[in-house]
Amino acid sequence: MSKTVYLGMSGGVDSSVSAVLLKEQGYKVVGVYMKNWSKDLPGMKCPWAEDLADAKRVATKLDIDFYVFDFEKAYKEKVVDYMLSEFKAGRTPNPDIMCNEEIKFKLFFEESIKRGADYIATGHYAKSEDGKLKLARDDNKDQTYFLYRISKDAVEKTIFPLADLKKPEVKQLAKEHSLSNAFKKESMGVCFVGDVGMKDFLREYIDLKPGEIRELETDKILGYHDGAVFYTIGQRHGLYVGGGLPYYVVKKDLKKNIVYISKNLNSEALWTKEIKLENIFLRDANDMPKDGKILVRLRHRAPLISATLSGATLFFDEEIKKVASGQSIVFYSGDICLGGGIVSK
Repeated sequence: MSKTVYLGMSGGVDSSVSAVLLKEQGYKVVGVYMKNWSKDLPGMKCPWAEDLADAKRVATKLDIDFYVFDFEKAYKEKVVDYMLSEFKAGRTPNPDIMCNEEIKFKLFFEESIKRGADYIATGHYAKSEDGKLKLARDDNKDQTYFLYRISKDAVEKTIFPLADLKKPEVKQLAKEHSLSNAFKKESMGVCFVGDVGMKDFLREYIDLKPGEIRELETDKILGYHDGAVFYTIGQRHGLYVGGGLPYYVVKKDLKKNIVYISKNLNSEALWTKEIKLENIFLRDANDMPKDGKILVRLRHRAPLISATLSGATLFFDEEIKKVASGQSIVFYSGDICLGGGIVSK
């Protein structure tokens, strides 16, 4: 008897090709659209209805059952409210990571198993093997950075059909199978709203509070901003403080609502040899090297670099550019994603 897989279908090409591959492998595939967010913002239309229609079209073409799971209330509480509280505290969270941990690989996973699924599947570029979360074949698209907090139970019962494919191969498969969304553009904005920048989204929920932009070395006022919470350490775009060499955000004073910037790429405020972490998550402590020597990814698509984890502190052999508090650093040993932690203040 065929095993049943509940596949998260977003309406995009990756999850659609995943449905094709799972069917070809003999699974009974059930498509599920997760309705996480449907609110329109001024001048910004949420694309959920179009995405749902795209997912339905593919499910109909492939003759698979299709359901909608409404997680909107939980999503607002677990992901959006978390994100807003972090920004208000001056930190820079990653809502995609929280969405995977709390919604896709917890609520969706639990509901699917309850309904009789043997496995769940998504269109992420990652690999599940022997209960381990591993790097995908496509280095450029690998998404283990966003998946590092999902539980061992979920990893063991998750299939990633795109694990050994590269993005161009996925697009080609979509064309060969005449999928209606084969040429659909990938969304690059806020994870749940579509092509909307994070700052534009935050403006709807966080009051504007104009303040000064000052040069770190001279304390000279170089410009003004509409809220220090909208800026992150290391940012160099969107400062609008004149030409010449680029300025970087190196410090924020939330109490005084001042953003400090510098042209000096060698500024001590930008570099460090150690980072303190909080909320460390390890899927299986037995996979962690005894000497604490691991590879880490500081941000999505950043190269893997060597570090040593001692307690809640990461030590680096050479100075690295600081990572904003609230962001995640992900741990690896070989091709295994061990887990990771969140940068503390």
